[in-house]
Amino acid sequence: MQHEPDERHALRLALVTGMSGAGRSTAARALEDLGWFVIDNMPPSLLQSAIDLARRTPDVGKVGVVLDARGGAFFREVADVIAGLPAEGIDLRTVYLEASDEALVRRFESSRRPHPLQDGHRILDGLQAERALLGDLRANADLVIDTTSINVHELRRRIEQAFAVDEPPQLTCAVMSFGFKYGIPVDADLVADARFLPNPYWDETLRPLTGQDPRVSADVLGRPGATDFLDSYQRLVQIVSEGYLREGKRYVTVAVGCTGGKHRSVAIAEALTARLADDGMDVSCIHRDLGRE
Repeated sequence: MQHEPDERHALRLALVTGMSGAGRSTAARALEDLGWFVIDNMPPSLLQSAIDLARRTPDVGKVGVVLDARGGAFFREVADVIAGLPAEGIDLRTVYLEASDEALVRRFESSRRPHPLQDGHRILDGLQAERALLGDLRANADLVIDTTSINVHELRRRIEQAFAVDEPPQLTCAVMSFGFKYGIPVDADLVADARFLPNPYWDETLRPLTGQDPRVSADVLGRPGATDFLDSYQRLVQIVSEGYLREGKRYVTVAVGCTGGKHRSVAIAEALTARLADDGMDVSCIHRDLGRE
């Protein structure tokens, strides 16, 4: 019996998952605008079939798949499917979209739609069931994006930054300032605490300004220990970047915190971003809590 030749081609696969209401549809549209063939809300049981079909379809080299939590029990098996994809010649990147329970409840209430796993109970019950179902996927995601305090435009920019450039694998870094009073970012890989530096808040001439103002930046960066702090974290990112790439992780979020996310963390984040850019890294700067005070 004569077998047909294997005509499957290489494939880039973007797997988008995460909490319902956290922005999966926005991420899917961003990928489509970048030229990816996107399958939205696909049951996870069809993942392997969709991949096989895409690899046999000419001119389909980049596929985005948005997994729907309503796939239920199959999520316990989808991790095994994902684990075997690199051996099949598939360039896989997994994006997990996260948000706080409070933010997700508000979004569902404003849309007047039930959570897909709510099953007649509270929205919060559906969210808790979904978090338990997706726990393994979140733990192994290449990129976790917390959409609690960002808008759809910022989410699109994060997706574009991660997927727009067809270059050899390199680490993409997001440096994020934040205020500890508002909580540590859930999508942070590394957390740096800038509260050891004197707070410009107590200087009445600097209080109304932000860390983006040259006067505040000069005050923060001129304090004892600030340069050593930047040197250490610049070196730390360089060290972990090599290991992350070896392990197939292409995205890292470095969160720099101070009390309110207005002065010290902003100045340090801006300075660290500039240093990493000078090192040739693909880096962006995000100020999560700027403007909240």
